[in-house]
Amino acid sequence: MPRFGYLKALLLALFAFTANAQTPAPTPQVVMPGPAQPMRVAGKSQLYCAGYIKFQRLPQMPEIVGAQEEQEQHTFATGDVVYLNHGSSHGIKEGQNFQIIRPRGDVKGVYKQKYGFLGTYVQEIGQLQVFKVRENTSVAQITFSCDTALLGDLLSPIPDRESPPPHTEADFDRYADPSGKPTGRLLMARDSREMVTRNDIVYIDLGSEDQIKPGDYLTVYRPLGTGNITRVDNEENARNRATGFQSDRFRGGGFSNQASRAKDETAFVNAEGRYRYRPITSKEVKRHRPPMPRKIVGEMVVIDVQTRTATAIITRAVGEVHTGDWVEIQ
Repeated sequence: MPRFGYLKALLLALFAFTANAQTPAPTPQVVMPGPAQPMRVAGKSQLYCAGYIKFQRLPQMPEIVGAQEEQEQHTFATGDVVYLNHGSSHGIKEGQNFQIIRPRGDVKGVYKQKYGFLGTYVQEIGQLQVFKVRENTSVAQITFSCDTALLGDLLSPIPDRESPPPHTEADFDRYADPSGKPTGRLLMARDSREMVTRNDIVYIDLGSEDQIKPGDYLTVYRPLGTGNITRVDNEENARNRATGFQSDRFRGGGFSNQASRAKDETAFVNAEGRYRYRPITSKEVKRHRPPMPRKIVGEMVVIDVQTRTATAIITRAVGEVHTGDWVEIQ
């Protein structure tokens, strides 16, 4: 029996080898890469969580007034089921999608170039989809969250936003002259930030009334010599030229590299060309120089436009960018 079993196994192995030898080898397949997707500046979370400053007063809107698990939670996120105070009698239909928004208050106390009321800051919380409709109420599920939703949050149509294509390095000139197009201020940033960098969301006081539109790029700049948190006021500390610079004991000489600089046009005291008394300082040079180039610190692109303001995303930062900086349409 062992010998018979051995022969049987040998025959089976030989049969399998013969079958494999007769089976043609698979033809190799070449998988060509698909078309490259164009690069974009902003993803979904940046496009639909950006927020905006709305000039017009908000109309009557559907509101989140309850939730399936409200007995044990008061904040709601992706996947949670919530209840609305609008139904079929208000035109709500199954399958409808809404943007969840939260008005935070009128914009005040910010850097701005415009006069008057700018609008109400509206925070974007996420999105939901209605799946059950009754006459005066609806049931919906949160499909996308930027922040936790609360009872009392409002619903508005989902805005139509597209991410603009990015600029290349060659498109950015740190020493570009002004374009002559409308200018404004970086009046505030999302999440109460003051210092911002690439990919941060900001708000500017340029809107549709200034002929700005989504996709427009703006230069972020400030006057030369301004903007840093720290500042050196007394940049030149030196002994008075009239008393000499030598030591009190050895009198090493009447000149020192640590001395204040003489002011040439007023310090001539005779034909020998001696400099005395009035020193020249950096502050005095700045007061009498011709107009200087502005300091360009970054770039942004607009993703949403309202009447008097716009929402933008920082695409490039080559220095400190902060609220209060000036912006100009490229």
